[in-house]
Amino acid sequence: MTMQRFVTSYLEDHDIRTISASRRDEVPGILARDQPDLVVLDLRLGQADGLDLLREIRAQSDIPVIITTGQRRDEIDRVVGLELGADDYITKPFGLRELLARIKAILRRRETATAFTQRSVENGRCRFGGWQIDRRLRRLTNPSGEPIALTKVEYALLIAFIESPQRPLSREYLLQATRVHEDVFDRSIDVQVLHLRRKLETDPSAPSMIRTERGVGYVFTPTVERIS
Repeated sequence: MTMQRFVTSYLEDHDIRTISASRRDEVPGILARDQPDLVVLDLRLGQADGLDLLREIRAQSDIPVIITTGQRRDEIDRVVGLELGADDYITKPFGLRELLARIKAILRRRETATAFTQRSVENGRCRFGGWQIDRRLRRLTNPSGEPIALTKVEYALLIAFIESPQRPLSREYLLQATRVHEDVFDRSIDVQVLHLRRKLETDPSAPSMIRTERGVGYVFTPTVERIS
């Protein structure tokens, strides 16, 4: 409890309004009543299984979540937490400045993702290489007119490419646009690009639509035509 109060006081001193919970059963009420912008989740909250709580949060909301864990013995929990949808993690003991920096970074990404979503709604439909995307309906169709399902991250990634066609985009830019945690040396964005290539490319092993720009990131090569 002392550490919890210490963290809360530090964040509030830096203009981060904070609500704390010491028991798992307090969390759903806080999320519904106060609608926070971000959750810092101790995977050992009240001796409960924090991963189960993370599953519950993710089943109801896409609110950003930073998980806190111990060191080596919690490595598996850390990996599983990221797979379950945590946006970041920090290991104990951690510095309060680092925690604050991670919170601010995630909130910036949240704002960026919101801006991309807003632009996607406003910009309507566009066409590229025979494909068509209706941003108001979040609907992608291939050159044969068949709908292609995209995950939330794949959709955000495609929008990022469509907004800046034929320009090299860094991994950091794409991470911010898609709100993906840059864990394991930015490889998470490489995985998402691979998934998107499998849906867009005729031959994903020899991509022509999303080209790798060595030392930079990726380039979306088609010409994008606005049609409404």
